[in-house]
Amino acid sequence: MTRTGLGHRLKGMTGRDPNENHRSATPLELLYDLVFVAAFGVASDQLAHMVADGHPWEGVGGFSFAMFAICWAWINFSWFASAFDTNDWLYRVLSMIQMAGVIVLALGLPPMFRSLLSQEDGGHLDIKIMVAGYVIMRIALVAQWLRAIYQAPGHRRAALAHTSFILVAQLGWIALAMIDPPLRTVLAVFAVLILLELGGPLLAEGKANGTPWHGAHLAERYGLLTIVALGEVIFGTVASVSALVETSGWSIEAAIVVIAGVGLAFGLWWNYFITPSAPILTRHRNRAVFWCYGHLVSYAAIAATGAGLHVAADVIEGVSSVGVVGAVVAVAVPVLLFELCLFALYTYMVQEFDTFHILLITATIALVISAVVLAATGASIGACLIIITLSPAIVVVGYETIGYKHAERALDRTLSVTDIRQ
Repeated sequence: MTRTGLGHRLKGMTGRDPNENHRSATPLELLYDLVFVAAFGVASDQLAHMVADGHPWEGVGGFSFAMFAICWAWINFSWFASAFDTNDWLYRVLSMIQMAGVIVLALGLPPMFRSLLSQEDGGHLDIKIMVAGYVIMRIALVAQWLRAIYQAPGHRRAALAHTSFILVAQLGWIALAMIDPPLRTVLAVFAVLILLELGGPLLAEGKANGTPWHGAHLAERYGLLTIVALGEVIFGTVASVSALVETSGWSIEAAIVVIAGVGLAFGLWWNYFITPSAPILTRHRNRAVFWCYGHLVSYAAIAATGAGLHVAADVIEGVSSVGVVGAVVAVAVPVLLFELCLFALYTYMVQEFDTFHILLITATIALVISAVVLAATGASIGACLIIITLSPAIVVVGYETIGYKHAERALDRTLSVTDIRQ
């Protein structure tokens, strides 16, 4: 008996069925996500060191750019895969090349962060290695898009638009890296190039016969990357507490960092999966792009939470100059940003405001802010971390007791609405 479908010979890249049943992440996509564990870890570690060393603004600026570069690389791959994954040998090899590009990108993060500290001496932002990583990724990605242009005539206009925007933006990044202008010029060019990167998919998918991405598949993929990012919170906790134990042994404060890390990761995970993204994306495809862009903020906030816990451990160990208030702020701000982002995403996806959910997010904000206020009045760092850890529980308890009923009704209403443009 001859079995078919077990090989990986070349196939026509005609586009996947956006209504395919039981579409889920592939083993290749899961393997691809592993390189982002390293990338998130490098960015988070660099932020933690810069904050702990008294350079918070330089750290936040570099971290924001690093997270955009990391997440945008993942988004470029994942949206294409959702629409055109063939799983043939050429697709696999080109995906491997993109993975190599992500590793190079991650290796370019430390030089970029270090160059931020030299700006006062007239230095320039060092993004050469990061751009080289993107060149590697996008050579392979453009090759994939060219296959789609020639083999999927029904989606040719959208595929051509995606390819054109990618090429123009990448040429801009290469020119910026080679010219190496002063920081003020870099920031202005950054704004233009990032708008070009974000505007490309918006315009390409806004055309008729956009790419045939799968709503439930993308929702699963974004959820999986959220879990990868949350792994950085756990990893940062383990690394930080290990350093504490090696130098000072176990203490109550060290145990509290463990509780905070695990509790925050679990609470943020629970909060994230409250939004019913899959059915809404399937029904309202025109809401996908802004939903996608909102995740740029949420992923950065999660990774920054891991960095904040690292800073807190440094303060407990006595090797940081930021103090208790600085350490608490380093954890509180990204947690608060994540919660606000989730609230905005939920509200946008269901297209309505819910009074009960507003009360939940308001209570969450108040609890996080109270931790910072307590730190400023002299409370211990452990007590403040526990309060921040409890903040996602407000949403969890509120949702599981009453809020899920509101969510069910909101979902029914939004699924019953027909958008003017699909």
